[in-house]
Amino acid sequence: MSNHTANTVRAKRLLALGSIAAIAALGLAGCSSTTSGGSGSSGKVGVALIVKTTTNPFFVAMEDAAKAAASKDNVQLTLAAGKKDGDAATQIQAIEDSISRGDKGILITPTDSTVNSAITKARKAGLVVIALDTPPDPANTVDVTYATDNFAAGLAIGKWTAAQLDGKKAVIGLVDLFSNQVASVDYNRDQGFLTGMGIDVKDKTKNGDEDKTGKYTGGKGGDYVIAGNQASNGDEADGRTAMETLLSKNPNINVVYAINEPAAYGAYQALKAAGKEKDTLIVAIDGGCTGVKEVTDGIIGATSQQYPSKMASLGMEAIVKLAKTGTKPTVSAGLDFFNTGSQLVTDKPVDGLTSITSADATKICWGK
Repeated sequence: MSNHTANTVRAKRLLALGSIAAIAALGLAGCSSTTSGGSGSSGKVGVALIVKTTTNPFFVAMEDAAKAAASKDNVQLTLAAGKKDGDAATQIQAIEDSISRGDKGILITPTDSTVNSAITKARKAGLVVIALDTPPDPANTVDVTYATDNFAAGLAIGKWTAAQLDGKKAVIGLVDLFSNQVASVDYNRDQGFLTGMGIDVKDKTKNGDEDKTGKYTGGKGGDYVIAGNQASNGDEADGRTAMETLLSKNPNINVVYAINEPAAYGAYQALKAAGKEKDTLIVAIDGGCTGVKEVTDGIIGATSQQYPSKMASLGMEAIVKLAKTGTKPTVSAGLDFFNTGSQLVTDKPVDGLTSITSADATKICWGK
């Protein structure tokens, strides 16, 4: 064999080996893209959990429950969160990322209605979208919502407050969630509380439109004054600022409603700095371990305990079941969402109002 012929044979062999290597590399690359994303050859179901923020233990508890469910149900879970409560832009980007990965479903605590169009896009792309904690407006924006009945949770703390007043005048400061965004969790809790107090709220989907003075009919009934509504972003520091602002408007506030327990504790700090904490009833909604301890310590008079872990685990279960069997999730009777329940927590029970003690709530609280 001549040198020229030998060289030609060697070149052909090298070319063949190179082609085989290239094909193998492509095959490996294909396997990698399917198993790391939504639902690949591993058989895993891709799910994204998108929460409002991880600075609140409520959403951390939700993430922990989702991780446990993912491990059990062979789910490829991706976590995302806003930089703070109200950060819709980060949530929208996380939805886009989930679509790109080819996930089967999204669990989301929607910041507000500005994420609705991204949710609609995801559903059109074939993803199941389930809301947690915050039902979107309209409710059919998502496939189903797993959440506390926030109006009922607010109603319970409102009824408790009216009973504690025993006919005294109520000067009320409302520490809400947002001032420039509309979220159902915000107005449902606020309006539920006022309704429980026996105050006409006019439009149940709008905070702050009730009469500023009048009579409350809860408990023994009496006069009321609403000092104002201030946003807290569900945050302790902002809750303190909100309370300071309310006190500057009316230093005689003796009732404080707060959207959640971090905001309630911030309000307490402002009241304590002003020397008014012992003469003011503070109520909230959450039921985390820190908040329950604040009930034990007398900082918060009553809270409505909700169950974020249950929301997340039920949501994960619904997506997996739909992906594997085609079974669609259902809502609770008479509601446009699935109610995961709430319980009034107080160490000052009221006749005719179902509640549990802070000691009992400690056994089932979250965020330990």
